Amino acid sequence: MLLTIVSFLIIFSIVVISHELGHFFSAKAIGVKVEEFGFGYPPKIFGRKFGQTEYSLNWLPLGGFVKVEDDPVNNKGLSSKSAGKRLLFFSAGALVNAVLPIILFAFALMVPHDVLVGRVNVEEVVPDSPAALAGLVAGDTILSVNGTEIRNTSEFSRISQLNLGQTIEITVLHADQTQSTVSLSPRWQPPAGEGPVGISLQTLDYQIISESESVLDSIPLSIQQNFETLVLFKNSILGLIMGSVPFDVVGPVGLAQMTGDVARAGIGPLLEFTAFLSLNLAIINLLPLPALDGGRILFVFIEWIRGGRRISPRVENFIHMTGFFLLIGLMLAVTFQDIIRIAQG
Repeated sequence: MLLTIVSFLIIFSIVVISHELGHFFSAKAIGVKVEEFGFGYPPKIFGRKFGQTEYSLNWLPLGGFVKVEDDPVNNKGLSSKSAGKRLLFFSAGALVNAVLPIILFAFALMVPHDVLVGRVNVEEVVPDSPAALAGLVAGDTILSVNGTEIRNTSEFSRISQLNLGQTIEITVLHADQTQSTVSLSPRWQPPAGEGPVGISLQTLDYQIISESESVLDSIPLSIQQNFETLVLFKNSILGLIMGSVPFDVVGPVGLAQMTGDVARAGIGPLLEFTAFLSLNLAIINLLPLPALDGGRILFVFIEWIRGGRRISPRVENFIHMTGFFLLIGLMLAVTFQDIIRIAQG
């Protein structure tokens, strides 16, 4: 329990504070006064002022905020700045959260980590599945997919999920020691229990080896992992729309439980998990919903479409405040659901 709490507080602080630092430094860069830098949401536990900014710790640990001067007639106010500068401020937090995973993934790759390596064997092929139609049979060994060596079942599953609806080239070794390359398309909506390709795999004759990447190699690999994570996120959203992926949301309690499980696996997986959370926060914050950064960016674009005529600040603030309370209500409801699920499990 102590490991779960401590590890969750550390990674949550890294993700949230880095996001708010993006807003903080962008505000400074465009000449906007920062009134308060808060971790968590009010009510306030305590705060201390340094210079023009109060730094506070608050009771609701569901995020953080940067409160800026917003007087449109004050040249230190955000509302007095041009649309471009306001877009920079609103998008800066998500931008930092998008860049942070590149650093975290790179460090995770440099940390020595165990990898299961073996022969990926086809145990069963579902009739009329993409694998069956491509000619795969039980006893085949998966050597590579799209030219990438496959060393365990997780690697094959990841490539399949990355290429849903697209054609992939699978090189296999048959039982008679001949090789062939087949083409198939992983399905978006496979029947229950079949998976996108329609095969069950097992890693045979395996061994666990320790791997680590050099500094020079870790950066491009990290960028690739971030891109693949975005693709997986996109595929998950499309899967939700199609009904092939169940709608399952976790709140802070659920995330804390997941963090504890990952922390027990080692520093490398914990860095990867933190990177994944940061990237998800970047994407979610850019959604055009009230109270989120994306919602505020939307109002700036509406202003631009209207030829510079802004929507009444009172109306905009009311919309964002309503969205904020709805968001808090949703988070509390999800947290309650997490507690029930953990208690029953």
